[in-house]
Amino acid sequence: MDILFKNVTAVTMANSVIYNANIGIKDGKIAFIDENSDNSANLENSASTNIKRTIDGTNKALIPGLYNCHAHSPMSLLRGFANDLALEDWLFNNIFPAEGKLKGIKNAVYTGSQLAIAEMISSGTIAFSDMYFSLSEIAQAVEETGVKANLSNAVISFEEDGYIFANSTEHAETLELLQTYAKASHGRIKAETSCHCAYTTHPTAWRQIADFSQKHGISMHVHLSETITEHNKALEQFNATPAECFAKYGVFDSPTTAAHACWVCEDDIEILAKYGVSVAHNPVSNLKLASGIAPVADMQKKGVNITLGTDGMASNNSHDLFEEIKMASILQKYLTEDPTAIPALSALQMATVNGAKAQGRTGGTIQVGNDADLVLLDFNSPRQIPYVNPVVNLAYSVTGRDVAMTLCQGKILYENGNFLTLDIEKILHESQKIAKEIL
Repeated sequence: MDILFKNVTAVTMANSVIYNANIGIKDGKIAFIDENSDNSANLENSASTNIKRTIDGTNKALIPGLYNCHAHSPMSLLRGFANDLALEDWLFNNIFPAEGKLKGIKNAVYTGSQLAIAEMISSGTIAFSDMYFSLSEIAQAVEETGVKANLSNAVISFEEDGYIFANSTEHAETLELLQTYAKASHGRIKAETSCHCAYTTHPTAWRQIADFSQKHGISMHVHLSETITEHNKALEQFNATPAECFAKYGVFDSPTTAAHACWVCEDDIEILAKYGVSVAHNPVSNLKLASGIAPVADMQKKGVNITLGTDGMASNNSHDLFEEIKMASILQKYLTEDPTAIPALSALQMATVNGAKAQGRTGGTIQVGNDADLVLLDFNSPRQIPYVNPVVNLAYSVTGRDVAMTLCQGKILYENGNFLTLDIEKILHESQKIAKEIL
């Protein structure tokens, strides 16, 4: 056995909490779960067990690793840039020009991705769905750091006449990713296709990208009705909502993650449920940009799979998914005037089991046979005492600062302030240098 967690409080996300549990890790998988704490001594003393490392879980909670289902990881380099602006002004007049500079800087996307991953693993995230350019650089950062990622380069095209997806950079990068990682034994990197959103693309692109996804059996990642302006522009241009557009032209025929969905109407929600679209809820980013509040409780009632995302760091400033968990719950309580709308466990499942489903992965729960994607949290702190109910603490009290250890596929990536798969000092230095050059 590679690792034994003993006497730990395991919040499985499968509707159970196991107190004083013993959980064994072998070959990157959860090998066993023992609910009898008395057995830990027997396991350690057994000559046949051969445990490489035992970790005492007293006053600690063990949960599945978190899934960030909508991110733009290299935008970590734009943290703190272009604040207090409406989304359209923020995006077209500030972010796009800054990203134009970023494209011209060697290794900027790679370094920004490393910076994002460092922040993610130190706050409990082991997987993310990214929408950005220079996919090979992001994939390199993912490969080296040991996390999981679904990667896509979003098509932005305003000229419909003569558009051919097969001639685009986005097509070439996606195909390269498929050829490089599709058969990798670790299965950590997945390629996806992406339409940026309805009003920054057109029906010809939607159809061609959808056909490519169907041909290669891969998922789709889109922005959907993030702002009322975006939503209304689609209505004006296509006489249909963004959800109706994407459904009509085959985008939703592939497994799809739709980010934001702040302004979806009742008919849109029916479409999302019908096609099995997962919605990546980004409450902090949506509030910071005053984009709106997604009707998450209504979507969940209709059977839509709700996940969580941080969005990019220029519109959020933090990759800490625990912020999103708490905000997702309390926002819906406010919106519906119902304190039971999104209970603690439901919010936590958005960041774990629901995220795994959206990424097309088996996991998000602590169960035998699953990848050992785990996060150990220290409950012995002023922020967590007393912990009458660990589920409630996890949803409403915990922050990324409480993370003591993060593992992906049984490999420890982060432990008590130490990054084990990346050179944090070099990354911080290079990131600050590049940010100054961009800004």
